[in-house]
Amino acid sequence: MTSEAGFPRSIGAPATRALVGAGYRELSQLAGVPAAELKKLHGMGPKALRLLQEALEQQGLSLGPA
Repeated sequence: MTSEAGFPRSIGAPATRALVGAGYRELSQLAGVPAAELKKLHGMGPKALRLLQEALEQQGLSLGPA
């Protein structure tokens, strides 16, 4: 299930707000983005990063190197 912003609802509202605030609107836009870069966003925690990586993997994509 995805949120209105196009990210898995399971990542939580703070992480979704952080991604939207950084200009990301769809999960596929995160492919190749370094996890370390996303980790710097306020509201983005380890659980959200793991869930995003899992969701990307289901589409044959992945985050960039940590």
